Amino acid sequence: MQKPGHVFGRDAEWAGLVSFAADARPGATLGVVSGRRRQGKSYLLQSLAVSMGGIYFPALELTEAVSLRLFADELIRFSGRPVPQFRDWLEAIPYLFGLGDDRPVPVVIDEFPSLVKASPGLPSIIQRELGPGGSGAASRARLLLCGSAMSVMGRLLSGGAPLRGRASLELVVQPFGYRDAARFWGISDPRLAVLVHSVVGGTPAYRREFLRDDVPVGIADFDDWVVRTVLNTQTALFREARYLLAEETEIRDPLLYHSVLSAVATGNATSGGIANYVGRKANEITHPITVLEDSRLLVREPDLFRTGRARYRIAEPLITFYQAVMSRDWARLERGEAPAVWPGARARFLSQVVGPHFESLCREFAITAGDDVFGGPPGEVGGGVVADPANRTQIEIDVAVLAPADHGRPRRILSLGEVKWDRVMDASHLDRLSRARDLLAVKGFDTQGTVLACYCGAGFAPDLQAARDRTDVALIDLDQIYS
Repeated sequence: MQKPGHVFGRDAEWAGLVSFAADARPGATLGVVSGRRRQGKSYLLQSLAVSMGGIYFPALELTEAVSLRLFADELIRFSGRPVPQFRDWLEAIPYLFGLGDDRPVPVVIDEFPSLVKASPGLPSIIQRELGPGGSGAASRARLLLCGSAMSVMGRLLSGGAPLRGRASLELVVQPFGYRDAARFWGISDPRLAVLVHSVVGGTPAYRREFLRDDVPVGIADFDDWVVRTVLNTQTALFREARYLLAEETEIRDPLLYHSVLSAVATGNATSGGIANYVGRKANEITHPITVLEDSRLLVREPDLFRTGRARYRIAEPLITFYQAVMSRDWARLERGEAPAVWPGARARFLSQVVGPHFESLCREFAITAGDDVFGGPPGEVGGGVVADPANRTQIEIDVAVLAPADHGRPRRILSLGEVKWDRVMDASHLDRLSRARDLLAVKGFDTQGTVLACYCGAGFAPDLQAARDRTDVALIDLDQIYS
């Protein structure tokens, strides 16, 4: 089934949903769709239900009795005939499965966690009806449970949960990748694309619903765009970063969680650094870090060269922007003083927001790079620190590309890279990467053919340009990253 023209991107997601929903074999099946809010899950699933003549039921935070009445109304609209008044979900689910006896019918229950909150036994009921002897045996209903509360959705299929092992589709709708995001915003200038992505990331709702298609017309308009959009108290985007945290059901102490995110946004990205910044013991921040990871707001990135070491990164750029730029001037921004606040915050934005964000984009570029870029397919991409005992220092590698592990052989390093956003790179950066390569060879890594990569948003000095023809050097600029 062809994807509707009004759905931007999401080709892989659409193909997976259609393959699941169009399966003509008898027996009801279960799919779980999750993802953070504003990513277009509902839009995608509504389009699927309309295209395939299915059912779309958006759950609300209501009592079980009211939800059942609304659910019955939706079934009436679908079938065009009277539906009995359900006393509970034990009656509603078997009736639902009875509607899909002659053809595959996609049945979308959106914001499923809202139903579970009022009816905790609902997952068990669905599990029973999908099992042997259940009402789903002769049905062709394709039940899709969707939700934005990531911690709740993650538990649906985990451990001893009732639906564990029942789902034949598990789809996480991610934000647009940086290239798709630039196309979605209609931005062709890669420098402007990085700046905009550093603020709003790849969340599609921020352009259409939140900003009513207010897109910066060029680099010269970017500062004015920030002031009139994300720093403007009259836009929905102004308080969005605070709402993203409040929407997670597992968060009981918002102040602590905001403090953890503030620590990461300001460069304190290790567990010890977070604990020191927050003023708590390391064991006291383990739970909030875990909850933020489960909510897909925080990402743990292991150090590829030091076992057991890791750094944390905020997954949502808007939260980083809020913590690094907005939070400390919140009172002034609420008074409408954005034009006065932004000039003083811009340097902080470039160093604490754009710089680290550009590093993450470069790692994303490396993950999808063809074999011709680094001499082989990437197996693992991340960052790491290489100790230099002779010079009593450490060399930080921003983008490390490792080949797939080959059991019994030294791990091959395809590339070591350094990233600079607003500083011209010169031969000294290449020398530092070369030193790191030699040190890693001593540690037992396979560095034969390792490419030394310089990623830069400001250009390359002549002495570094002179090394461009070397087979072990790659100079990667914005045009290549966005090509």
